[in-house]
Amino acid sequence: MSPGGAGCPAGLLLTLGWLLLASLRASSATNVTALQDPGFTRQAESQAESQAEGQGEGENDEDSYSEVEETEGPTEATDDVLNKTVVKEVEFGMCTATCGIGFREVILTNGCPGGESKCIVRVEECRGPVDCGWGQPISESFENVKLACIRISPENRFKYMWKLLRSNQQPIILANDSAILEVRRDVHPRAFECDTLDSNEVVASVRFTVYTMSEMQMRSSRSDTDIALVFVLTTGVFFCIFIIFILIFIIINWVAVKAFWADKVSTTEIHSEISSMKYKDSASLDQAPTEVPRPEEEALSEWHEEAPIPVGDES
Repeated sequence: MSPGGAGCPAGLLLTLGWLLLASLRASSATNVTALQDPGFTRQAESQAESQAEGQGEGENDEDSYSEVEETEGPTEATDDVLNKTVVKEVEFGMCTATCGIGFREVILTNGCPGGESKCIVRVEECRGPVDCGWGQPISESFENVKLACIRISPENRFKYMWKLLRSNQQPIILANDSAILEVRRDVHPRAFECDTLDSNEVVASVRFTVYTMSEMQMRSSRSDTDIALVFVLTTGVFFCIFIIFILIFIIINWVAVKAFWADKVSTTEIHSEISSMKYKDSASLDQAPTEVPRPEEEALSEWHEEAPIPVGDES
């Protein structure tokens, strides 16, 4: 072999070695990148998923916001409806009639206008027991009596049935079908009954007694006597109460009352003593003798006798 031929294969070997090394480095680099790719891809995938979720959440927020906007309108409308349809509590007033038919007030205790606690909504019909017992005539005299059935306005919505009651017998139905019945007094007392019917149903019944004229006179005189007796008794009671109060006042203020009466008794005694002294003086004056009048001549003579004689005249 020639030396040139031996050097050529050596250079070729070196070249091949370098190529192998380069290929090994490239393969190792590709293996490293291949080993690092799964984590990177996973991170990338997670980032992509988070971005997708963010976009989805944004879309969901937008959808929910739009849904809220869409539902806000109906809720406001429903609030208005609820405000208009507030649950209203109602209570009923007392019926004007204890029996038969009457009226009562329907009172609203919640939802009144103007913030009031209670307000009257309407007035409606109410009913009580049918039997109203014995009633009083609306007017009466010594000859006639006017009776009235239980009724409310309008009167023409009811039917009225008058009956003449008889003991141990069936009542007699009268021809009068109005709410007022005028009856003349008879020699015997009579009893009448009126049934008020609404749709052929008895809603009220009342009875009346019509007395005779003599019984009416006796009742009127008895009522006058009762009035006088009540007046006398009332006056006597008030007088007794007044006396009791005076006695209580005297007992409470006994010292002052005693002093007042003592002063009054002393003043009366003084006045009585003065009057008795005046009476005695007047009596003594009346009993004293009167002086007898004497003539003027005797008086002058006595004066001359008693008068002294002057000295010049003695000679």
